[in-house]
Amino acid sequence: MKKVLIAVAALCALSANVQAAQDAEAVYAKACAACHDGQLPIAPKRGDKAAWEPRLAKGMDALVASVTNGLNAMPPRGLCMDCTAEDYQAVIKVMSE
Repeated sequence: MKKVLIAVAALCALSANVQAAQDAEAVYAKACAACHDGQLPIAPKRGDKAAWEPRLAKGMDALVASVTNGLNAMPPRGLCMDCTAEDYQAVIKVMSE
């Protein structure tokens, strides 16, 4: 029984680390920059604190939901089909700073 519990604990620990977060800068470059570098006027520009302030006020969960589901001109998943919620959070932080 003890061996089974140890095996289960090890599997749980491994499954928690299976999907590591992607590099936020790489995700931004491949999926976000096309719109958030200023080419799409309604998309808040990277580093534009005034544009990001009201969005950040909604909370990170709301922002991640907007990216995941799409919002206005932004397509669902923000053109990053392999991103996790953790990836989106990291990229949002990069863009809003």
